[in-house]
Amino acid sequence: MTIRFGILTLSDRSALGERADVSGPALADLVRAQNWSVSKQALLPDDESAICAALTEWADGGEVDVILTTGGTGFAPRDITPEATRAVIERDA
Repeated sequence: MTIRFGILTLSDRSALGERADVSGPALADLVRAQNWSVSKQALLPDDESAICAALTEWADGGEVDVILTTGGTGFAPRDITPEATRAVIERDA
């Protein structure tokens, strides 16, 4: 069975090109090493509405089975990945 993954990296600095995204590609490598597929991969700034929109589109779009997010989970005021994720999920798992 092939599991289709979406990998969403959230980082202001990486989105601006100030820092390379290393976590998204690393996750993609781990997924592919299990013979699963990466159907979607994107890099967004730490913007709650953009994150919510992407997560909702991916979850409802039928192209991915699992969404992995990386970045935006620190303690700076703009690190809001957990909060944006909670805004669109139906149940914590």
